[in-house]
Amino acid sequence: MSGDLVKKMPRSHNNSDQMAQVLQPDSHGATRPWGEPGPPQRDFGPTTCTLDKMKKLPESQCHLGPLMFNRAHTVLINVEEFNCKRIIKPQEGMEIWSSVVVKMPHSSSNLMTVRKGISQEVTNVIRWKVISKELKVLAKKKAVDVQDVQKAILMYNQKYKAHWSFDALDKFVMRIPKTENYFDSLFPKIAALALKLPEHVKKAIPMLHRGHPASITLSQVQIACLLANAFFCTFPHRNTTSSRGEYHRFPTINFNSLFGNWSERKKEKLRAIMHYFKVVTDENTKLDGLVTFERRCLPDTDMQTWKSCDQVMPRMHITSHGTIENEGTGLLQVDFASSWIGGGVLSAGLLQEEILFLMNPELIVSRLFTERLADNECLIITGSQKFSNSTGYGDSFEWAGPCEDSVPRDEWARRRRQILAIDAEHYTQGREQYNMHSVLRELTKAYCGFRPTCAGEPDIATGKWGCGAFNGDPQLKAMIQMMAAARARRGLAFFTFMDETLKEDLEKIYQLLVTEGVTVGKLFEHLRNFCRIFPTKKVQDGLLFDFIRDALKRSWSLL
Repeated sequence: MSGDLVKKMPRSHNNSDQMAQVLQPDSHGATRPWGEPGPPQRDFGPTTCTLDKMKKLPESQCHLGPLMFNRAHTVLINVEEFNCKRIIKPQEGMEIWSSVVVKMPHSSSNLMTVRKGISQEVTNVIRWKVISKELKVLAKKKAVDVQDVQKAILMYNQKYKAHWSFDALDKFVMRIPKTENYFDSLFPKIAALALKLPEHVKKAIPMLHRGHPASITLSQVQIACLLANAFFCTFPHRNTTSSRGEYHRFPTINFNSLFGNWSERKKEKLRAIMHYFKVVTDENTKLDGLVTFERRCLPDTDMQTWKSCDQVMPRMHITSHGTIENEGTGLLQVDFASSWIGGGVLSAGLLQEEILFLMNPELIVSRLFTERLADNECLIITGSQKFSNSTGYGDSFEWAGPCEDSVPRDEWARRRRQILAIDAEHYTQGREQYNMHSVLRELTKAYCGFRPTCAGEPDIATGKWGCGAFNGDPQLKAMIQMMAAARARRGLAFFTFMDETLKEDLEKIYQLLVTEGVTVGKLFEHLRNFCRIFPTKKVQDGLLFDFIRDALKRSWSLL
């Protein structure tokens, strides 16, 4: 193509339709230089697809076969009873007190120091005896107030009497209208549920440690019992975040941080949590499903792997309306996670991940056994139930009432809902992300989650991953996720969350990339060149698409 023809092209960055015609695809999708004989020019129209064209569960799901356990998959229910009779019963097991499994509240090795008699003689007792005594007192009452809950919790967490506050729980109960204030009768039911833990969880729960891909399948009843114990802060050795603590590489699980430091955010969080317990303690509720938590690890992906990838852009649906959680139902739903799974769900955080965990509280139990994610790891949760609806985000977040989850179950009695937790890098300065070390890290993280384990897995629902409090560039994150999805050969539904400008810009650059048959390897080179100009030019959000468009234009001039 001559330089004159290039000069005659408009300089606007919004003329992707005109630029797309410089290289016209033939009937087989190949491109040909301008002026070379070929079929008549035609209007390509939008290259994105509608949401109903995305591959969803259950149509896309692999055949699971019988529920099985193995060295990498721990199942806490009796698989024979389940496979033969569809009955969910706990799997028998033996008590283990070890760093490789969850240390359970009812373990005989869980000891606490108490002082007895006038002499205040110090002695060690099994902590569960104290816990069960306190919870039985609560469970027998018709009405329990916050002071009763506080007194019980501090009886077996005595070293925290001067540190833990229950003001948020207290103010919450006082400020909720009477029409919704059922908490005095709910507290005894939560206590009774917590006491059932030894009855329902008899097998050791392994820790999902770094560098070890593994999965755990629990029943909804088992999860409810575990969360009831988290509510009453019974899990041993889980109350300190000190770097010297045994579980310093794990998120917190006991609810003490949720009960203190009152805020309007805490009020709405507690409304969601209390509704969950109201449902699971209701005698008419059938908790007859399973949930699987899977930690995946990916070997570090080097630059050459991406540079040589010849996959073209994936099928995409791009929209500024709807949400991952609602319109993305049936797809692999991306949780914009913290490396500490669940983020600030039990404290003050109210970003996308925290809201997701509040609407699907069964996700919270993952904090019990999931070590902080490494750069090449993700967590996929299959089968969680949605219990609540919500509106808003951050300070505008509100619990919006119950949700009747109609998502069907798969062969393993799991809701056909898959949630992928991948954590983006957190940049204190936005410009830190414009280097290939950061780009490779994000590509590895996204591909770890997107990479399928079988041919029938669903397409992906995502959006502005890491672009809020983590200061990510929406254009860069969109390109990274697009490349990871292409390499994984899965479609991508991208929700811009009312960002109409990003929607339009992403549609235009995507159309250009598809029309020109740009591969992942070629796009990777453009990203590398973009990062190279950082030392000499000021890079800021919104320039990447222009850079890629101009780079393609320059390549046409060489034809």
